[in-house]
Amino acid sequence: MSSLGVPDPEVPAKARTRRWSAAEKARILAEYENLGKADKGALLRREGIYTSLIAAWRAQRDQGARAALARPAGRPPTDLKDKELTRLRARVDHLEGELGRARKVIDIQGKLSSLLGELATGSQHSGSEPTP
Repeated sequence: MSSLGVPDPEVPAKARTRRWSAAEKARILAEYENLGKADKGALLRREGIYTSLIAAWRAQRDQGARAALARPAGRPPTDLKDKELTRLRARVDHLEGELGRARKVIDIQGKLSSLLGELATGSQHSGSEPTP
């Protein structure tokens, strides 16, 4: 604008594409749909948009609403592969725990066997009885 309040007639070399957030679109649509015919034109001029954009936003809103309503309620179903994988991982963890306990038992049994073997051979020659 010049100093007298007259708009500058110079057009920029490259037009800038405006973008609206979903909240802005919803606000403008709600306001547009609650206005009379004359006021709708004023809103379009104020926002700098055309009725075709309003129609496109309505289509987007309606499509989003249909998609949301088509979705089944509740949690999404789990994939059978994921369920099987979870079950198998739990089984592997359980079996690894059992294997660790079995290895400890085998180790203790080996030590006990060697200790009993030493005691059995050591008691024959303990020295408490005279040797001939």
